[in-house]
Amino acid sequence: MASEIKVDTIVNAGGDNDTGIDLATNDQILLKVANATKLTMNSTGQTTIVGEGGTTTTSVQQGLNKVWCNLNGTSTIATRDSFNVASQTDVGAGNYTTTYTNAMSSVNQSAGGFARVPGKYGIFAGNADATFTTTSFIYQTLTYDDGSTGTDPEDALIVTFNLCGDLA
Repeated sequence: MASEIKVDTIVNAGGDNDTGIDLATNDQILLKVANATKLTMNSTGQTTIVGEGGTTTTSVQQGLNKVWCNLNGTSTIATRDSFNVASQTDVGAGNYTTTYTNAMSSVNQSAGGFARVPGKYGIFAGNADATFTTTSFIYQTLTYDDGSTGTDPEDALIVTFNLCGDLA
């Protein structure tokens, strides 16, 4: 026979008006289903969840995009939508810098993106003259015609990218 508890809110009974479970006095919160732990949150806020296979766990923080953006990269550039983006700078034809609102903990980040250049194939690439920093990412959009002219920096109608790594 299964037991069930139904509540709207778990309240701290310590009288300090905080709601929730106080992780300062509890090492971790476990969510179990059929005696198997499905979600764990520890006192540092690290959260893991059981993956699709049912046995491997995934760190929620590690699996999230920390920065993403959809940018109009032509004329006066403009951010259409974004997350954790403080500013965008146009640094030349097809070259852009995105500055993060919240810094990353190291320069070891992973980025992926897409570029749409009118009438040509667009390529999203890291800028050859720069590297990641903990506070910004320099990148460029390139064109590729039919293979005869190679690649050249060119402003893009649509530039999208996402960045993964650890926040500081």
